[in-house]
Amino acid sequence: MKILAADNDKASLNALKEILKKTVPDAGCFFFEESPSALAKAREEEINAAFLGIEMRELSGMDLGRYLKELNPFINLIYMHKDTDYAYEAMKLRASGYLKKPFDINEVENELEYLRYPETQRKLKRVFAQTFGNFELFVDGEPVVFKYTRTKEIMAILVNNRGAQTTNGEIIASLWEDEGDPEKKLSYLRNLRQDLLNTFNRLKLEGILIKQRGSMAVAKDRIECDLYDWLDNGNESRYRYMGEYMNQYSWSEYYHAELDEISYDLEEDAHSL
Repeated sequence: MKILAADNDKASLNALKEILKKTVPDAGCFFFEESPSALAKAREEEINAAFLGIEMRELSGMDLGRYLKELNPFINLIYMHKDTDYAYEAMKLRASGYLKKPFDINEVENELEYLRYPETQRKLKRVFAQTFGNFELFVDGEPVVFKYTRTKEIMAILVNNRGAQTTNGEIIASLWEDEGDPEKKLSYLRNLRQDLLNTFNRLKLEGILIKQRGSMAVAKDRIECDLYDWLDNGNESRYRYMGEYMNQYSWSEYYHAELDEISYDLEEDAHSL
């Protein structure tokens, strides 16, 4: 479970930090006094529950909650304030709970016990990347249609790189190898990147891509992927690599040897049991 807490009230934030250490010692917890920093972290990690102060600088707790729900519709928002004046507004955001300051450990435990979206009942991630066989990207069970076919290939490259930042140069090398004018390819790449961003924005998939200047990466923890599940769980995975991987892309052939070796080792492990 991953918990985010954001509040300009340092005393309340510190109190919450001590309580969470005792109540959920195994949870990944992130604490911020500034709402923009909290939002940035939520774009990197899939947050299950967020404790939010309401009267915050730059971005109010209510506005921050709206952004967090865009990133993860099943996030549990728990608001904190000195009175109940904002309880109705929190209800309209489908918040999980509301803590009146100062709160104690029993009140926090109660909120965590009765989450609106319990972790054990969370729905599967909206995005599924199929890599075994042909590459395909699904959102809510439907294949994603991009404006350009090369856009889909960029997404395949990012999924293949398993969360590592991939530079524009690396993407260009995979898409076109040594063909054509470099300046024209860079200009075309900008159009493809924009198509990728526009498509994800249309599908309300903010946070799937982690963008830096001149590079991009896929946020691994925000998608389901047959490759990732197989690499993480081996013979316990529901997926099996059968020698076919992103078949429609020539650059994928370079990764077959690695996957073949992993598959062979897994078979050896299974036979030794």
